Amino acid sequence: MFFHKDAQLEEWGDRILEQIWQKFPGLTQDQVALTWLVYDAPAPVNTQGAITSEDFWNYSPRGYSYRGVERIYPASVVKLFYLVAIHEWLERGMVQPSVELDRAIADMIIDSSNDATSLVVDVLTGTTSGPELSAAPFETWKQQRNLVNRYFESFGWDELRTINVNQKTWCDGPYGRERAFLGELRENRNVLTTIAVARLLHSIVGGVAVTAARSQQMMNLMQRSLAPSVLEADPENQVTGFLGAGIPLDTCLWSKAGLMSQVRHDAAYIELTDAMPYTLVVFTEGREQSNSETLLPFISEQVAAAMRALSS
Repeated sequence: MFFHKDAQLEEWGDRILEQIWQKFPGLTQDQVALTWLVYDAPAPVNTQGAITSEDFWNYSPRGYSYRGVERIYPASVVKLFYLVAIHEWLERGMVQPSVELDRAIADMIIDSSNDATSLVVDVLTGTTSGPELSAAPFETWKQQRNLVNRYFESFGWDELRTINVNQKTWCDGPYGRERAFLGELRENRNVLTTIAVARLLHSIVGGVAVTAARSQQMMNLMQRSLAPSVLEADPENQVTGFLGAGIPLDTCLWSKAGLMSQVRHDAAYIELTDAMPYTLVVFTEGREQSNSETLLPFISEQVAAAMRALSS
């Protein structure tokens, strides 16, 4: 793995899990997965490209993972993968920049818009949604839709071997060719692991996703305000009920949440004022967890407390 285990972190991680189950007895052991990375000083992240990709990947942070390789429906967390892919396409000149594409990319991450994501996926793959297709055109369409999967396969990361990122995100659900592509039993749905998300987010905050400049553009879109006035003005702010709600207001937060009727997830890079920076990815499953606005903040609060102890 890209991170290494550490006895001290293992002890803290196991302790946090016990605290979670004590606080939320209805949460079963197979309804949560998490990956936690600690960036000991000097931290090679959020440097705005000050180190090379080779130097960055020679650094192995301490990490803790619980069920980190379990394949779970990611909801809107998958948009981080489309964010990296569209920046790669733009950097290579495979697609042309435009005001409308920029608007869609921003809305996909800042507001988690599914409509914006639909456009980004169309641009990435050269496919569009619509009525069902006959067999031959549908095979071509499916090959095109899997372009993003093939892009991430080219990374050669073990953490990405089991993922699937070829579906759009929906409010009411897919229809027509999209429903056929999903599969009768939804067997072709998007799936991610917390370790896969952690490594991708790790590369973004490390400044080595596509290029340093593009990594910084991605970071700019993921940065979240914790100001109460900002959160109150936007009920769907990706902080309330998520990891950002469990940290002090003076914390710097970059994140992408995911929420639907059966899951509540968040992936965050966090800089506390009194501790080392860290990445935390938490996936939770089940209707009760989806409806809970206290579970992820509690987990975040416990990890932040652990970070202060680890930093002292």
